[in-house]
Amino acid sequence: MDTDAIFLSLKLAFWTVALMLPLGIWVAYQLIKLDKSRPWAEALLALPLVLPPTVLGYYFLLTFSGKTFLGIPLVFSFTGILVASLIVNIPFAIQPIQRAFEAINPEIREAAQVSGLSKWQIFRLIDLPLSWRGITGAAALTFAHTLGEFGVILMVGGAIPGETKTASIAIYDKVQAFDTTGAGSLSLFLLGISLLAIGISYGVFGRRSAHRGPK
Repeated sequence: MDTDAIFLSLKLAFWTVALMLPLGIWVAYQLIKLDKSRPWAEALLALPLVLPPTVLGYYFLLTFSGKTFLGIPLVFSFTGILVASLIVNIPFAIQPIQRAFEAINPEIREAAQVSGLSKWQIFRLIDLPLSWRGITGAAALTFAHTLGEFGVILMVGGAIPGETKTASIAIYDKVQAFDTTGAGSLSLFLLGISLLAIGISYGVFGRRSAHRGPK
């Protein structure tokens, strides 16, 4: 099994979740405050869901070419595929958290406000604790999606071993080389991780539905 590719995929998924989750919480919280402009904002943030990965990768390649971050080139580098991964995962990180915020009864926030809590205290003591299942689901979906991303990573990072060659790209390379055993092992690894992440996501949402019960 290509352990370097697996380690790189896990590293990319970890940093994507670590950087994307705080941003996702902030953006989701701002979205629920919008009124007329919310559909346009949601449509813009959902674009990575409908655009083909190769199209996104092409635009990233054009945008990142010749650009650097703190002196590190963005094309064909880990920094570049991390930035691309953050953008691709925007809807996966924001939508579950937004739905969790929207599910909170507004009367709870109104009661807290009448009781004298500040906006920050309401967010920290009410919104965040009541939305933890959505936040957990967003983290699981973002992690799993990052592990399986192929087109964008290949376009931006290529397939440099130890730098940009993730597990999904390694599978492609092994299939091209007729190494079905290696491709099968890596595919089984990604399948297991993705199933675990989806199970966590569906599990937390399922328990929430069960706790609500029929109305």
